[in-house]
Amino acid sequence: MAISTLSRLTVPLDSNASASTQGLLMPKLQYRFRVSLENFGVSAPTTELTKQVVDVTRPNVSFEQITLDVYNSKVYLAGKHTWEPITLNLREDASNNVQKSVGEQLQKQFDFFEQASARSGQDYKFVTRIEILDGGNGAEGAATAANVLETFELYGCYLESANYNQLAYATSDAVTVALTIRYDNAIQTPQGTGLGTAVGRAIGTAATGVSSG
Repeated sequence: MAISTLSRLTVPLDSNASASTQGLLMPKLQYRFRVSLENFGVSAPTTELTKQVVDVTRPNVSFEQITLDVYNSKVYLAGKHTWEPITLNLREDASNNVQKSVGEQLQKQFDFFEQASARSGQDYKFVTRIEILDGGNGAEGAATAANVLETFELYGCYLESANYNQLAYATSDAVTVALTIRYDNAIQTPQGTGLGTAVGRAIGTAATGVSSG
């Protein structure tokens, strides 16, 4: 089979929008990722958590619905947005590094021994970074080093819940702890790759967005 035929293994597009033959773009793969937590707990660094990640959910945003009742129908507008919490599952390690870091973060939010809470959000909030990698795993700075394709940066994070899960004689699975992380905002980096990128807006004169031009 001629190599040139591989350029046709995709959906044909309008010739005005793209070349008639183009290769299928390489997808991002779910297992090529890294999660890092900044200002999490009190012991630095938190690289042990990064190494013990099992899986993580990515951000999910939704908008409240504003309904405008008009003459013979309804018009819908986007209201305030809500960021849904993410879930981070971690393996527990025999040296207790994971539960130590998680416990420190929970203690920052609320001291369970003294029954005392933090004074303000800045005393305990942290940053979560979810990075998609390209598959490299070589020395830093080398041609085979891991490169970051895209990053979700979550700001104003705190632990909404920590689930230490269960123990069971009937399984050989590792002990895990599931963290539910609530955050204030999420931005994608580098700039120009998604959320947080400045875009132009056409100014409309009606609630439906219809331009006057």
